[in-house]
Amino acid sequence: MRGLYLAIVRNKDHLLFVLALVSSSSLLLNSDDPRMHVIRGKAIETVAFISSPMTWVKSLMFLEEKNQLLREKNLALSLQVESMLNLQRENDQLLDMLDFKRQTKLILKPARVINKGVQSNLLSIVIDAGERDGIKPNQAVLTPKGVVGKTIVAGETASIVQLITDVNYRLSVRILPSGATGILRWLGKSGGQIREVQKNVEINIGDKVITSGFSDIYPSGLPVGKVVGVNDERGSFQKVINVNSPNDLSAFQFVFVIIDDSYEMD
Repeated sequence: MRGLYLAIVRNKDHLLFVLALVSSSSLLLNSDDPRMHVIRGKAIETVAFISSPMTWVKSLMFLEEKNQLLREKNLALSLQVESMLNLQRENDQLLDMLDFKRQTKLILKPARVINKGVQSNLLSIVIDAGERDGIKPNQAVLTPKGVVGKTIVAGETASIVQLITDVNYRLSVRILPSGATGILRWLGKSGGQIREVQKNVEINIGDKVITSGFSDIYPSGLPVGKVVGVNDERGSFQKVINVNSPNDLSAFQFVFVIIDDSYEMD
């Protein structure tokens, strides 16, 4: 009781204000005086005016929560769609590889791309096939669309593949239907170039570029790309041929490694 008494003494001003407020409100609500009706109306308008912004803020908070839920649902749906598209692309690639393997006489080892760009000074990928799968350095790597590169390091269960688009890569190729041969090198985003092609040879945009067979790594006839430009080199008896690759080297997920190249491509 003593504690309650001390609390009342300490907060007497607040208690008196609350009692006065309650008494005033009771008089306003219960009085039949016409003037009180006016005062009550003004009081209600004031309360409504004060509470209106609070209601608006609560509405905004509710809308923000609802928008956040919608954003989360949209993100989840987008991830599901992307996953389905990836599965479709993967399925399409596997079907293409199955058809290619059925049609070729080459002995091939399929592999999945498990990493990219493991070395800063080399454009490369890592595949999930190694020595126990018959993989060795300097074996040709390709997709059904064409040459991807060659193995340069073979571990027990994984291997590193140097991509054809690496600036240090060189490949002996043949251009069809002319039969002209040259050395292909890649110049980054500018695409590939074939040099050492004689000027008197007729070469047209759209001509097919394949492996020449002069290399110990690549059998002849593997697709490499298509001619997209023909330029005469000034002061020389040679042409410079621009080439693009049929492979999107940022998108493929599966490759073949040629284990036995005893048979040439048709």
